[in-house]
Amino acid sequence: MSSVNDGSAPKKVPPVGVAFLLSQVGAHAANSFEERLGTMELKPHHAGLLRMLGSNPGLSQQELSDVFGIFPSRLVVLLDQLQERGLIERRADSADRRGHRVHLTKAGHKALTAIGKLTLALEADLCGALTQAERATLAGLLTRIVAQQNIMPAVHPAYRKLRARQGRENL
Repeated sequence: MSSVNDGSAPKKVPPVGVAFLLSQVGAHAANSFEERLGTMELKPHHAGLLRMLGSNPGLSQQELSDVFGIFPSRLVVLLDQLQERGLIERRADSADRRGHRVHLTKAGHKALTAIGKLTLALEADLCGALTQAERATLAGLLTRIVAQQNIMPAVHPAYRKLRARQGRENL
């Protein structure tokens, strides 16, 4: 993916801080990820659910709702979309007959593998100017920031926007 700078940049660039740079790179990464994921006809929130289920097979719908911080009714919509595509299946919970446990299907595992390859290619593009050691250092530093800010590891903050958007729709 190429930069948006088409030569019309200002002659003098104003100083910016780390927060702005993180936001700038983060927005670029999120947009690029969504664009690439579109070739699979998936959205980033679908990819996040597939990744979580790939690492934690059999989570309940309530557990998924809690992890992602979204309303159960919104989660059901997302899971329905994945189930319609044959990527997940809901199985009755043996401990709670009202509940369901969510699992990836064979197609879901294949999609997760494709998402992993897509993500590695995106990361290679984004970090092309860095050495392997610099990438490792950057990942370590960002991981420390995530922990210090009490951000749920491996869960994108955009899920909170899904919750907020649904909250406004219910007013």
